[in-house]
This record gives sequence, structure tokens and C-alpha cells, in this order.
Amino acid sequence: ACRKDAASLIPVCGRSARLLLPLTGLRIGLRCRALSQEASPGGGVGLAQAVLQEKLRSREKEVSDDPLESPSSEEQQKKKENTANAKRIILRAAGLLGTAGAGALLYIFGSSSVDEQGNKVPDEFDSDPLVVQQFRRTYKYFKDYRQMIIEPTSPKLLPDPLKEPYYQPPYTLVLELTDVLLHPEWSLVTGWRFKKRAGIDNLFQQLAPLYEIVIFTSETGMTAFPLIDSVDPHGFVSYRLFRDATRYTEGHHVKDISCLNRDQSRVVIVDCKREAFKLQPYNGLTLKKWDGSSEDRILYDLTAFLKTIAVSGVEEVRTVLENYSLEKDPLEAFKLRQTKLEQEQQRLADLSQHKNPQQMFLGSLTSRLWPRSKQP
Repeated sequence: ACRKDAASLIPVCGRSARLLLPLTGLRIGLRCRALSQEASPGGGVGLAQAVLQEKLRSREKEVSDDPLESPSSEEQQKKKENTANAKRIILRAAGLLGTAGAGALLYIFGSSSVDEQGNKVPDEFDSDPLVVQQFRRTYKYFKDYRQMIIEPTSPKLLPDPLKEPYYQPPYTLVLELTDVLLHPEWSLVTGWRFKKRAGIDNLFQQLAPLYEIVIFTSETGMTAFPLIDSVDPHGFVSYRLFRDATRYTEGHHVKDISCLNRDQSRVVIVDCKREAFKLQPYNGLTLKKWDGSSEDRILYDLTAFLKTIAVSGVEEVRTVLENYSLEKDPLEAFKLRQTKLEQEQQRLADLSQHKNPQQMFLGSLTSRLWPRSKQP
């Protein structure tokens, strides 16, 4: 009866029941007899549950005893020790490399300078102990290098203005190169290329007699120098200044015109970034960043604006630029004002033509008798 009950469990129990097949008949019989004593009379379902629970417990025990599925504590301890040893070796190697690198820096940058003949050049650190000399020279080198990045290369970036008989333009125009005169473009086929903005030649030709033109860019000299040569083949640009001449503050390369060695009341900066002239905000004119469009005509409007300032003989350009800095588009506002001024001049001209001829004759006679004094 027990054999029959055990065989009838196979299709119901699935994998657990199939594990019972290798058991011998004697083992099944003894187990069934023990279970039958524990189970209630007539409880076939209780017997099946007891068999399954016992088999699951034995299976869990086999899994826990399997060395492949549950590694021993000794192997786990060995793995932890190997990991700790590897970390110690890596840390020691990194410490040795860092020490060697620091020693190399002290030796290279802390050694005394030598002249062309190989003789030692004396300095203020010669009286210190040898190790202290190395540290102090290295510190001074990196301090000067940091200062070179942050501060302009010189307190006077431009030479003194020309004196007679040489001609010195009355105003100074400081232009950015990237996104004002040129637009950088990159592709996999051609790499970096720079597109020339329409109106550059007209700007240089019209303003060169009135402005001392200075290209002051945040690009490096290696990149910008050949670009300026291509933009200005006729030599209208008087001076060229690069990134090393800027003042690095708060993540921006700022153009400090107090270092230009020019009268700030007659200096105009043109840039597409307001942060570029934040130290002298009323000396600058902000243009929209050029996107490379061939239909752009901003440089023509800029030329007319700057030419009007110079021809008008403005003594303080900061007053004019401060007025236009309040406008969303300064050049567009200038064009509107210029149009209104031309219309007003045309209206006055029309009124003068319709004057009484007798009044015009008397006015002419008066002007001949009492000529007006010339304006200074």
C-alpha cells in the first residue's frame, strides 16, 4: 500500500517526486511506516505533504554541504586576504610614484639657472640650505606661472602713442576675432575652417584713418596669428594681442583696457561677450554672436556707427556707449536714430527752400556784413 501511494505521487510532485525513484523499496517502506504513524488515519494528503517536506529538507542540506555552491570559510578568508594584499601593493606603488614625481619636480624646477656658458646664475636663495633652496625655487616658479596666466603679460600692452611728425589716430578700436570677424566651422572632411564675415574689408578701409585698430582676442597666438594675416592682408591692423594679455578672473578672459597705454575715454571695445570687458563696461559694444550666415550685414552698421562717433569728434565715448548699452540691439537703435535725423534734416532743407526770397537776400547780406565766428 505504501509503494502504491508513493508511486501515485510522481505526477503530482514533479521534480521532488522524481527524486524518490532511486530509493529502494525497503527505504520507502520504512519511511512510509514512520510517516503513517505520524499522519492521521486516512490522511493521504497529509502523507504526501510530509514526504515532500522531508525531501526538501534533505535537498537543502545537500546544497549547503556542496563545496561548489557554498565555499568554505577558509576559502573566503583567503580571498579577503588576497584582496587586502593587492590593495596594499597598489597603494605602495602609487606612493612610490608620487614621491618620485615630487622629487623630479623639485630637482627640475628647483635647480639654479645657468647662463649660455653653463655657469650658475646667483639668486636670492643661494644662502639657504640646499633642500630649502629647491623648495623655494620650485614654489616661486609655479607662483610666477600662475601669475602669468591670471595677469596680463605687461602693465603696458601697447607702446606709447606716436608723436609728430607721425600720425596717431585719435581713437582706438579693440576688436575680437572669433565670432565677430570670423566664424569657426568643423567637419570630419575638412577639420577646422574659419569663415570670413562680410564687411571686414570695408570696416578696415573706412576706420583705419580714424581708429588705431587692435585685434585683441582670447585665442592663443599660435592659432590667431595666421588668421589675422588672412583677414588683414593690407596691414590695417596696428597691433595684435592674444590670450596671454588678458586678465583671467572668475573663469573668463577679461580684456583690461587700463593696460593698453591709451586714453580710456577714446577706446571702444567690440565683442560678442559682455564678460570680456566687464572691468570697463561702458567702453564696450556687444554684438550678437555671428552664426556664419552669408546675409549678415552687422559690420557695415558697425562701421557707420563708429565712423559717426569719430567724425563727430566725441570727447568721451563712454557717454555714447553707455546710452546705447541700454538698448537691446545698439546698432539697430543707431540706425533708427540716424533715419530720424536724416528725415529731420530733409524737413529743414525743404523749409529753407520755401523761404521768402527777400528774407534770403537780407540773410545773405547780413552774413556778409557780420560773418559768423568759426567754430573751434
